Amino acid sequence: MTQSQKGYRWLLFSLPLLFLGVFYFYPLGKIILFSFFPDSGSSFPGAGRLFATADYLRVIWFTTWQAALSTILTIALALPGSYVFARYRFPAKGLLQAMLTVPFVLPTVVVAAAFRALLGSNGLINGWLTAIFGLSDPPISLEQSVWFFLLAHVFYNYSLVLRIVGSFWAGINPGIRSAAVMLGASPFTVFIKITLPLLLPAIGSAALLVFIFCFTSFGVILILGGPGYATIEVEIYRQAVQLFNLPMAAALSLIQIVINFLLMLVHARLSRRTGVAFFGESSGTDEVAINSPVRGFFVGGNLLFMVCLLVSPLFALIVRSFTGRDGLTLAYYTALFNQDRRSVFFVEPIQAVMNSVGFGLVAMMLAVVLGMSASIFLASGKKQSFWDAVVMLPLATSAVTLGFGYIITLNKPPLNLRDSLALVPLAHALVAFPFVVRCILPALRQVPQSLRDAAAMLGASPARVWWQVDLALVRKSLLVGAIFGFVISMGEFGASAFLVRPHTPTMPVAIFRFLGQPGELNYGQAMAMSSLLMLVSCLGFWLLSRFDRPAGGRNET
Repeated sequence: MTQSQKGYRWLLFSLPLLFLGVFYFYPLGKIILFSFFPDSGSSFPGAGRLFATADYLRVIWFTTWQAALSTILTIALALPGSYVFARYRFPAKGLLQAMLTVPFVLPTVVVAAAFRALLGSNGLINGWLTAIFGLSDPPISLEQSVWFFLLAHVFYNYSLVLRIVGSFWAGINPGIRSAAVMLGASPFTVFIKITLPLLLPAIGSAALLVFIFCFTSFGVILILGGPGYATIEVEIYRQAVQLFNLPMAAALSLIQIVINFLLMLVHARLSRRTGVAFFGESSGTDEVAINSPVRGFFVGGNLLFMVCLLVSPLFALIVRSFTGRDGLTLAYYTALFNQDRRSVFFVEPIQAVMNSVGFGLVAMMLAVVLGMSASIFLASGKKQSFWDAVVMLPLATSAVTLGFGYIITLNKPPLNLRDSLALVPLAHALVAFPFVVRCILPALRQVPQSLRDAAAMLGASPARVWWQVDLALVRKSLLVGAIFGFVISMGEFGASAFLVRPHTPTMPVAIFRFLGQPGELNYGQAMAMSSLLMLVSCLGFWLLSRFDRPAGGRNET
């Protein structure tokens, strides 16, 4: 690579670095300073009191073990499904794979609402069982229990493991397994001695991401866990918003950031070895047909499990949004267009949909520009793990922490944005652009350098080489990243809970407000708005399934 090319890539990378500097590291630095050096009105520095109080240590311990258990359960349940998508051929596989990605991008408040609609005290299953057996009390009691949000975590992250591990598994050279079989190895021996060691980087990469997402879990714990359970994320929100103990919130944020940065550094190195994007295809060159009862039972059982786990909560959500005391009704949807004086909104609830769409489009454009610039730089060298981890830091940092950081920093000139509408899409873009990088970067790394060199030898300028070679080969990944950015912005809740104004609520904030109010109408409107948000997510990934499969994306291990 020439010096001019290096300078060009560093110039491109300066854009995401500047964005991170202003909207991530500056608020983060303020949080760190506030943790160790609070203003004189505080009696105890947050960092010192954190380790002197058993309650906060219990919060850290609970956050860690629930994230570890959620990760173990998710990996164990998703590995058989990954094998099914990597090895077997069956009808509508691509469409099913796209639809299975929807739960991963749903906002946590929708996931929590879906599980309450399915398994809550007034949920679909309890309603059926009570009616069928004439029971006076609901037979399933999971609300405000550990198992309720552990199940929701599995639901939320199952498709992530399916994508990462399944894509890597599909790309393993089948000749390696065939050679071992010819030498007399049994299928079990082939899996233990050959396949599993090759899969470990992908499994490790997926496990790290699942752990990080569960470690920073907010909406699911807040709604399903109840007051008896608090992760670091929930405690940050409680300390900052309810108790206004900003030094303690800052100290907890710092602990979370340090742990997640170390995990993202490990993940950056593993992701280079796997080369699989979030939206990688799980179709290999050695797919086999389902031509025996045993295979049919195995594949069918796994697909049935996926439908029960991933589809039934969403189905219950839709059914509940159309069901009232007297049967089927549209009252909850029509109520979204009405503004009642007693409502928790200053505007019609449907305005939250328009706000979310507007914020989502702006955040998507910002995230795509930033993600593409960062991906070009990260794909240009072999020793970019540090910068990769830096770019991914917003993904590993609590959205609540980011919202909290904006509140205490962006309130003075020249960055007096606390009351500006621009702050919401900026925060959403910060959360979304690491996802865009993870979609684009693996595809860019697989573009053969020989194609670029051939174009340059024919007289093409660097800009034209990028336009006609790189962009042409990664346009599907760019589209995937754009849809991810839009859907993630639509469902972002943690930062929005801090930043949105009463008259400009987003859909997740509106859902949370509805769920926090008593009354059947409020609960029904929460279900209706959750269904609308889920519909937007499904539509995005359905559109993806209409495009051709990407040209790259295979691992040639």
